[in-house]
Amino acid sequence: MKPIPNINIGQVYDQRYSDAEVHYDKLANLAEFFGRNMPVHRHDRFFQVHYVKSGAVRVFLDDRQYVEAGPMFFLTPPTVPHAFVTEADADGHVLTVRQQLVWALIEADPSLASGAACVTLTEDAQGLDQLFEALNSEINAQRPGRAAALDSLTRLIMIRLLRLCAHSLPARPTRHEDLRIFHRFNELIEAHYLEHWPLARYAERIGVTEARLNEVCRRMADLPSKRLILERLMQEAKRLLLFTGSSANEICYQLGFKDPAYFSRFFLRYAQVTPGEYRLRQSGLR
Repeated sequence: MKPIPNINIGQVYDQRYSDAEVHYDKLANLAEFFGRNMPVHRHDRFFQVHYVKSGAVRVFLDDRQYVEAGPMFFLTPPTVPHAFVTEADADGHVLTVRQQLVWALIEADPSLASGAACVTLTEDAQGLDQLFEALNSEINAQRPGRAAALDSLTRLIMIRLLRLCAHSLPARPTRHEDLRIFHRFNELIEAHYLEHWPLARYAERIGVTEARLNEVCRRMADLPSKRLILERLMQEAKRLLLFTGSSANEICYQLGFKDPAYFSRFFLRYAQVTPGEYRLRQSGLR
């Protein structure tokens, strides 16, 4: 078995906060960067919460599957492998917190202890949304007492969520073979997407037909198999545009494309902007 990939959100997505105790962003921003499909991964030394305000999400917490619509949240402790697929219009908040902060809350009150959880929300949703918006306001401003405000808001949000984890939903039944195929496909994409393997080669390596692979991807992620490959390419293209000084032409070749003009059209089709426009727009937000 290959190790579960570890994603450090401050290094892969937002390097301004590579050493921060807390990282926050809108769910839509993360989905635009990573794509709708997030393969199995973990966050070493970090708890993470996805608060889905609207839209639907398919969540895999280890081998448990949930298909829910907002308002809802799912909590992933550092050791729990997880994957998820969001609808195109899903929005909400993502909070990543260093484990020591959460451990301190649980040590002070052991009744808050929780494993991975997926919870739908009713009357709690409005209050939580207000807390997340307050956190968003503090993150994006430089006001006196900012560090203390971020710490206090994060602790309050985590306490509210940990209390609710006792109401975690029962997992939906999942065909084990479908889950194996889906995770194996994502594993192969990670290893070979730069080689631009045709879909037939992925299916052959897994030991299924292309039709069976596509059926599994639509059942597990509500996405065609080819789209999962393209989204991984787009994620890497965006990462290189944001975090390296490489030109669009250089990035084209790094990603295994042979024609810069074709790469530019590919990027425009899926991002709705050219590579240069994407880099310029994002540089103004970071």
